[in-house]
Amino acid sequence: MIMHLQRSGRRPEVPLARTKYIPALVTFLILGTLSTLWSLASPLMSIPDEPAHTIKAAAVARGQLQTQESGKQGDPAIVKVPGYVAELGNQLCYAFKVQVSAACSPDINGQNTALVPATTTAGNYNPLYYLIVGLPSRLLSGETAVYVMRIASGLLSAVFMTMAIMAARQMRHGQWPLVAAVVGLTPMALYLAGSINPNSLEVVTTAAFFVNLCLALENSKSLAATRAPLIAVGVSGAVLANTRALSLLWLAIAFAVALIAYGWRPLAEILRSKFGVAMAGIAVLGCAAGLGWLVVADSFKSLGGIPSKVTPDQAFVTMLDRTFDYVSGYIGLMGWVDTLTPSGVQVFWHFAFVALVLAAVTSRPLRNRWLLVPVFIGVLVLPPILQSQVIQELGYIWQGRYLLALVVLMMLACGMALRFHSFPLSDRAKSIGRWTLVAAVAAHVYAFVFTLRRYTVGLFPEHVNWSEMWETTWQPPLTWQGLSIAYLITLTAGAVLLYRALFPKRHWRSRTFGAEARPMPQGSLPQPRASRLNAAAPAQAKVDGNRNGSVKVADEGDRRNAL
Repeated sequence: MIMHLQRSGRRPEVPLARTKYIPALVTFLILGTLSTLWSLASPLMSIPDEPAHTIKAAAVARGQLQTQESGKQGDPAIVKVPGYVAELGNQLCYAFKVQVSAACSPDINGQNTALVPATTTAGNYNPLYYLIVGLPSRLLSGETAVYVMRIASGLLSAVFMTMAIMAARQMRHGQWPLVAAVVGLTPMALYLAGSINPNSLEVVTTAAFFVNLCLALENSKSLAATRAPLIAVGVSGAVLANTRALSLLWLAIAFAVALIAYGWRPLAEILRSKFGVAMAGIAVLGCAAGLGWLVVADSFKSLGGIPSKVTPDQAFVTMLDRTFDYVSGYIGLMGWVDTLTPSGVQVFWHFAFVALVLAAVTSRPLRNRWLLVPVFIGVLVLPPILQSQVIQELGYIWQGRYLLALVVLMMLACGMALRFHSFPLSDRAKSIGRWTLVAAVAAHVYAFVFTLRRYTVGLFPEHVNWSEMWETTWQPPLTWQGLSIAYLITLTAGAVLLYRALFPKRHWRSRTFGAEARPMPQGSLPQPRASRLNAAAPAQAKVDGNRNGSVKVADEGDRRNAL
């Protein structure tokens, strides 16, 4: 049979079930590799609050779900974890000191596995994320265990990132939601994915829940088309509700934006099916569990800070004034909020944010812009409201990454607002797409290498010390050179695949007969309009000559009639 196919010029057909999940698998591998490279590139405990989250994860993996013993605001919880985990706070000799490399960190004693008391400021947080990430600490020890915990956290985030991207590709004019998803994948999002911190999981589950809900509503009349996105909605919604204290708020906003975009009727259509009710039930049960934990455990009691005499109304106005100061935290504010990514990286993402928002707010129909209102209002007023409520107990504690889930949701909402517009496929659009992807890869790599520079040799304002990186005092696993090359290769592969998804090669035969159609003889290829007009003229002249005994030259009207 194979020889017959080869002789006839036909390729053997690959079963649909075998090829259906290949794009999702490739996307997961790329995103998982990027998060893994970040988990290896940044020193252990170099992400904000990572020691507290690591201790919490190790404790939850040993059955200590809630350990807050006093009701005082900000009091750390006391847990029992392996000695090497309890000592991870000693790694922070470089925190807030950009001129100090990670070489000052002491070695982690993997032999110290005896359970000892340790404190964590994440004691009252929902245990779901920590249970998954903490499991490697039951099987491994020392530095290896912590790195594997980081990698597990990144792969978990990569699963939901893949859900969001694959759903975006399947939507009407899916290039726009896909572009929005990629714009939301900032260096900060990938940096957090490579750490032990639920912040990343909160961001990606918000994206996965929203995009898959929109896809399900868009295809509500076809149960077969909504099965996969509904599963993603149920799972991502339940996980999101049990991630962080503010996660329920992001879930509610994402749900509201999707309903504004598609209305109640598609939702009612979905809920008429038993499968739709079952998936909605999973999300609702997850929300109930998350809300129950939030109330019973009083997760907000774990927040710590320095009391302030600033009044709530003063804090509200101050936070409004700082609205755009936090944008750098959405793009890339690495380390313990001490390493701002270079201006070139910041400028690129500022441009991408503004371009996407402007395209959305000027899109038509006008009713499509209403879905942007909740996210715009949320980004503007939620930080002032939330910060002003705790200003006198905790002082100013707000960071840009706290709002990253809502910012990514805003970008995705902009992509949805453009879903009625065809994606430009002209040669000029392709050229712009290529150069934009090149710039995006360069910005990501620049942020990656710059962060490595901060930890290998430190940052000095009086001189640029790129050359000193070849004689570093600290090296990550696989060396900074190896990690940087791997990061560049992975990003390049992702950019190539993204370009092909945005600008697919749709030949005339695939548009007419489908991708699996056989090639037709060259003489039967469709001709441009001008060619058809020219070919129609002699044909019409021949007809007239046969009728009248003379040759008549076809005019423009005859040509139109012939067509």
